[in-house]
Amino acid sequence: MASDNYQCTLAIIKPNAVRKEDEIVELLEQKGFCVLQRRCVRLTSEQASEFYTEHYGKMFFPALVTFMSSGPIIALILAKNNAIEDWRNFMGPTNSMNARIAAPESLRAKYGIDEMRNGFHGSDGSLTAEREIRFFFPDFVSHPVP
Repeated sequence: MASDNYQCTLAIIKPNAVRKEDEIVELLEQKGFCVLQRRCVRLTSEQASEFYTEHYGKMFFPALVTFMSSGPIIALILAKNNAIEDWRNFMGPTNSMNARIAAPESLRAKYGIDEMRNGFHGSDGSLTAEREIRFFFPDFVSHPVP
């Protein structure tokens, strides 16, 4: 039975956490997420700039682009009821040091280093999720065919 809250979201395992990919995917599945697609990518600085375009002009933007293009990342399409909110909650606070205090069971608390090298990215809403999924998976169809 399908639910009105069934969603897809984009998750990224950042370069600093890629070596724990299998462990992380197992945790995702334990939390009820379905991994619909999974892709290992090495972003160029141009691709990282395009993906994080909303941060262009911010002080941390050059460092973010450098970090996100420094090694492979894992892009995943996750699905479940309330996937966007649940994924963001499971990631925990953006700053990994804060996550260790406020959400010690979160992924960023376990695998993150600091605010930028926090291990994970997640879409912040349904429109963002659609755009971000298309960026990494241009052929993905998110709506079921009747």
